[in-house]
Amino acid sequence: MKRIVRVIVLLAVATAAGIFLYRRAHRKPPVPNEVTLSGNIEAHESLVSFQVQGRIVDLPIEEGQQVEPGTLLARLEDADYRQKVRIDEAAVHVQQSNLALTLAGTRDQEVKAAQQSMLDAQADMEQKELDNGRAQRLFAKDEATAQERDQAATAAKRAQAVYLAAQQRYNEAVEGSRKEDIDISRASLNEANQSLGLSRVNLGYTVLRAPLAGVVTVREAELGEVVSPGTPVVTLADLDHLWLRAYIAEPDLTRIRWGQAATVTTDAYPGKQYQGRISFISSSAEFTPKSVQTYKERVTLVYRIKIDLDNPNHELKPGMPADAHIQWSAAPQGSSSSASTNGKQ
Repeated sequence: MKRIVRVIVLLAVATAAGIFLYRRAHRKPPVPNEVTLSGNIEAHESLVSFQVQGRIVDLPIEEGQQVEPGTLLARLEDADYRQKVRIDEAAVHVQQSNLALTLAGTRDQEVKAAQQSMLDAQADMEQKELDNGRAQRLFAKDEATAQERDQAATAAKRAQAVYLAAQQRYNEAVEGSRKEDIDISRASLNEANQSLGLSRVNLGYTVLRAPLAGVVTVREAELGEVVSPGTPVVTLADLDHLWLRAYIAEPDLTRIRWGQAATVTTDAYPGKQYQGRISFISSSAEFTPKSVQTYKERVTLVYRIKIDLDNPNHELKPGMPADAHIQWSAAPQGSSSSASTNGKQ
């Protein structure tokens, strides 16, 4: 029995040694002028929410479901919003009727009052002119005094001035007051239309549709739940266009630049390469995240970068570890100094 155990142990040791020597002999030599980074695949996520408050009455989507732009995600109870639209539609009809009546000239009480005042002033002026003429003739016959003549002339002039003022007020009433009423009616109609438009917009907000194509990664709400504006209902991820989050050491920072090509590989698909490009280089250094490497490497200052990837077959998944290989032989030294200041994300 002991011999069998020893033989098994020797075979295991020999096998392990053989595997080690085989891997060492067939290990790929490091590629010169290449930076290799490790990171994780991330997705561009969008939190989709309602813009109005209400109770969810329809939620036809499930996590993992692929949706296209315009796909129905959820619907709120809309009875209150429909009633508000009907009220505002009635208000618009009322204001339209008021404007029509104003344009037809039925609101002419002020105009009629001004016209009557003008007619009274005209009659008084004509009477005063007759009195003035009579006084002038009597004075010529020496049957009236000069004072009576002058008083009659002054009264005629005053009556004429009163008539001219009344006539001006009448003209202003006809033109100015009518224009003012029309402007007020039009402003009221415009306000009613704006209120109706807002009510219709709010009614449209009770239906939540997908703003972009993607996969439902998280369903944040449940059927029957009352949600407030801005509360996430669905999280959509764009799996067609992913990106790799990686960190590069400061000495290698000058070897990369914005827009530079990169090759990404994963353990899930050995031998398969995915082409990408550097889309972001952080402008400030940070300590390597604890989940990345050992403590010795964690205390090293690094710069975060993003590498955009196309994923038409959805082979890459968010959270998947991956390696990025960046050839820097074509990049001149110091060319990335400006790229490293393109802002934080």
